[in-house]
Amino acid sequence: MNIGEVAAETGITSKSIRYYESIGLIPEAHRTGGGYRQYSDKDVQILHFVRRARNLGFTVGEVEELLSLYRDRGRASADVREIAIKHITDLDKKVAELEGMRATLTHLVEKCHGDDRPDCPILDDLARADG
Repeated sequence: MNIGEVAAETGITSKSIRYYESIGLIPEAHRTGGGYRQYSDKDVQILHFVRRARNLGFTVGEVEELLSLYRDRGRASADVREIAIKHITDLDKKVAELEGMRATLTHLVEKCHGDDRPDCPILDDLARADG
């Protein structure tokens, strides 16, 4: 498969595929005599893995760790679980931050009259130095 076909199959842009190759996250594709990238079914499978992991919010570094474990048939599932648990902890922190932002904005919207007056508690809050 060429890069365009792989991009369509995996939902990963050609640019991202080239980037993942350049940083060594995925192996470099085989090249045709004309220099075009050619991907195997195994390459496509790895890119599906990368896409799924990225969609779950894993960083590129975490994906690299997970791929390393995926390739290591002698791995301990505890190592994979540890990465997933750390990621859940990070997600919980982000959720708490987002909930805090939502609560603050909801409070400010409730205080805003939303009429023709120039007074705006939302803008006043954004302009605060301690915010």
